[in-house]
Amino acid sequence: MTATDDRATTGRYDPESTLRLRVPLPRGPQPAPGYTFDEITRADWVLGRVPDRGWSAAPSPRRTRVSRVLLACLLLAQAVLSLRLRNSAFEDEALYVYAGHAMIDHLFHGAPDYGGFDTYFSGSPALYPVLAAWVDSAVGLTGVRLMSLAFMLGATGLLYSLTRMLFNERAALLAAGIFAVTQSTLFLGNFATYDAMSLSLLALTAWLLVRNATGHWALPLAVAPVAALAVGVKYASALYLPTLALLLMLVAYRRLGTREAVRRGAVFTAGTVLLLGVALLSTDYLQAIQSTTTERAHGTTSVGLLVRDSVRWGGLLFALACLGTVLHTRRHGLGEIPGRRAVDVPSRGWRLALGTVLTGTAMLAPAYQIHLQTSISLHKHIGYGLLFAAPMAGVGLSRLMGAHLRFPQAVIAVGVLALTFGMSQSAQNYGVWPDTGHLIPELAKNVRPGQKWLGQPHEGPVYYLSDRGLTDYTLWTSIFYIDYAGREGRHLSGPEGYRAAIQDGYFDGVVLDWSDQPGDVQTLIRQEMRSTGRYRLASALTYRTSVGTGHFEIWLRLPAAHKS
Repeated sequence: MTATDDRATTGRYDPESTLRLRVPLPRGPQPAPGYTFDEITRADWVLGRVPDRGWSAAPSPRRTRVSRVLLACLLLAQAVLSLRLRNSAFEDEALYVYAGHAMIDHLFHGAPDYGGFDTYFSGSPALYPVLAAWVDSAVGLTGVRLMSLAFMLGATGLLYSLTRMLFNERAALLAAGIFAVTQSTLFLGNFATYDAMSLSLLALTAWLLVRNATGHWALPLAVAPVAALAVGVKYASALYLPTLALLLMLVAYRRLGTREAVRRGAVFTAGTVLLLGVALLSTDYLQAIQSTTTERAHGTTSVGLLVRDSVRWGGLLFALACLGTVLHTRRHGLGEIPGRRAVDVPSRGWRLALGTVLTGTAMLAPAYQIHLQTSISLHKHIGYGLLFAAPMAGVGLSRLMGAHLRFPQAVIAVGVLALTFGMSQSAQNYGVWPDTGHLIPELAKNVRPGQKWLGQPHEGPVYYLSDRGLTDYTLWTSIFYIDYAGREGRHLSGPEGYRAAIQDGYFDGVVLDWSDQPGDVQTLIRQEMRSTGRYRLASALTYRTSVGTGHFEIWLRLPAAHKS
């Protein structure tokens, strides 16, 4: 009976019974809660010193492996973004590859050098065009464009290694990343011209000079052939030889002093100039260098438009390079970089000089084309300077991120912006010229061996149709130059030459690219074909580009119109 029952039956309250109920029963063993507390028994125990840095940026095998994996991912992304671009052969691509085949026939099979390519090409026709033609014979234009991609991937990889030697892995990865997505890099990675090969040779030259700057004083002489080859591939590459020499001297000066720095710079410069001088004396390329580079004709493009295009295509990387130059000059390293002895830290003047040389190089191509007042190939040429400015851009991005990846969102935002600009701008520039995919089959129905044609464009038809044995370079006349001997035996050029040739029915056919803003020559040719009655319009093929619309016209000579 419980206390409650006892009070209910007797009406009395038993305090002892109630008290007994308040005493808890003894509890048996309980399971462990899953954790324990160790009691500190030493009175002299103190908390150890917390390290200043959570990780080290010192070279290590693990750090090297991780950075190489990330670099491989960057190169893969660059390749995919370049290969997404699609279009038929541009006139320069078609011309260079065809010229390479002509040079191979001339050099190895004794065929006459009928093209005169060494008088107006912007690079030696015996270098890149021959290599491109050899690849084209094996795998076609796609293979030649893949060769350009390999050159551009090599340039990005060399840029990473160069920046790593100058700074560290993080700056190197950021520099490679920002360079890999610029429009000029993506464009040249799928474009079969001199530029990709020349740019990769410049990157190789810079890498070799920095790597061997503190070695034997004669080592820069061994690098001179690479620099000379870059200039031979494209003459305008000589614009960056002073940057290479100054970079060599700055790296050598930091370790070896002024005398050795000047010595190495002089050896490299003398070796390069000597090789280029010998090449000029043994070839006929001086006229081409003058017409395409040193004495190039001035255009009419306004300075404002050239500055705008330069800012659009390279302004972001250039701004990051300027930021990197300023911040690197003010402070040598970030918190995650291990402290170094004071003697190992470069002086503020040296850091300013390095940043100025690399960043300032990005302005060379825009400044030169502003001087010439021409926008031709500016979207390609601007990439040369961005290659040299990219290391400082990597430093700028690294400083934006801060120590211990403190502000990764800043770098992500800049990366997304750079990727957006690069993808959209490269796609626009790659779609400027009309696709001849429908034009070439139509021409193949009308072009016969031995016929003379006037064409704009004419390089693409010559490239595609020559493989079928239907035509060759000597049978086509462009809208840029004509030397026509009329009925009276006088050689006519310019508008008079085109007018006389059309009136005489000299051409078997004419290909005309008619867009919203035709040039004076196109307008004259079209008017003459309509008025003379010697030609009929056989086909009109419309096209759309990234900047507008237009159509190709194929005119054929009437059977009754005989040549003069």
